[in-house]
Amino acid sequence: MKVYKFGGASVRSAEGIRNILRIVSAVEDDLFIVVSAMGKTTNAMEIVLDHFMKVKDVDALAKLAEVASYHNEIIDALFANPENGRAVIAPVFDEIRKYIDEEPADDYDKCYDRLVSYGEIISTKIVSAYLSESGVANKWLDMRKLLVTDSNFREANVRMEESQERIEKAADFSESKIYIGQGFIGANINGNPTTLGREGSDYTAAVVGNLLNVESVSIWKDVPGILNADPRIFENTVHIPELSYLDAVELAYSGAQVIHPKTIKPLENKKIPLYVRPFNDPSAIGSVIRGRIQKPISVPILILRNNLVLVTMRPRDFSFVLEESLTKAFTVMNKHRLKVSLVQSSAISISVCVDDNRYLTGALDELSNEFRVSYNRDLELLTIRGTTDEIIEKSTKGREILLSQRTRKSARYLMRQK
Repeated sequence: MKVYKFGGASVRSAEGIRNILRIVSAVEDDLFIVVSAMGKTTNAMEIVLDHFMKVKDVDALAKLAEVASYHNEIIDALFANPENGRAVIAPVFDEIRKYIDEEPADDYDKCYDRLVSYGEIISTKIVSAYLSESGVANKWLDMRKLLVTDSNFREANVRMEESQERIEKAADFSESKIYIGQGFIGANINGNPTTLGREGSDYTAAVVGNLLNVESVSIWKDVPGILNADPRIFENTVHIPELSYLDAVELAYSGAQVIHPKTIKPLENKKIPLYVRPFNDPSAIGSVIRGRIQKPISVPILILRNNLVLVTMRPRDFSFVLEESLTKAFTVMNKHRLKVSLVQSSAISISVCVDDNRYLTGALDELSNEFRVSYNRDLELLTIRGTTDEIIEKSTKGREILLSQRTRKSARYLMRQK
């Protein structure tokens, strides 16, 4: 039994979905397929949500019509009989329109999860119907009924024990060799939809792999595997054939986009290997993440994250920064869902690097009750593992560096965005 996960880039076009058919048709094992929303649908649904929250129903419905048109165009190019595809998604869009007619609740995150999660429902309906039309029998599953999460909307955590029985019962491979479910989404114990964080489909695939005790999990990407840097940013990137779970966790924490940070734990707990495979070249070797690797990573790894903020806090009474101050600061940041990428402290100050998101303003206001707060926006964080002086010089030349940290194996530089 295997888990295959296909991301938004894989299903953004009719040809991409045809490629999924080719990949799946070549598999003899029992297969659980996890699919993300198509292309930029999540971004589009976020715009629908923003209009809905501002009670601009006309604008929300207009943007939703664009989303529907995009999916119908894919269906028209994909299906021998497009009406088969349109019929499976029409009720979903009717359900969304009905929700938009309601008054929005005050809880933005709860509304986000209710509305934006439809992107995955739509994509999986289309993929499942197309596979069926093409002669590949499968069963569609609603992960909102199978993955039980907490109520931490937009960053929900899966409750493994509650989810185990549900998914084992639903994915009965004596009835079907292929099941299709959504990435990114689940629901709390009361049935309210939740999402697992952006790019959370990787996490879904890992959780399903853990709960079903699969042989392996494969994530299909538009890259040849795991590279030592983002080829869109850095030149002469190098393919990395294998990483340990520890390597993968450290890279994900530093901001590497290939693997979602929460993905590794469910796999490591069951010693399930994770393959990152090229979607456009299924026969290629790709990369694998597992417990033991034959060769350590021998090339430097460069990871660049942008849209960051450096927040510096100093006690109002000019006292030394002790454990009490650290506890207060991190309690507030955790409350406001700020993800800390870097920390540096001195005798009378704490500096942290966090994402610039909608929660930042509230966090800064609350931190100002205890600290003198200053901050710098529009920053990017460069992390180099396996560093050398030559690489550092080349990567930071001419850049304004606000903060730097270096150990024997790695270096991190917080700089102004270009």
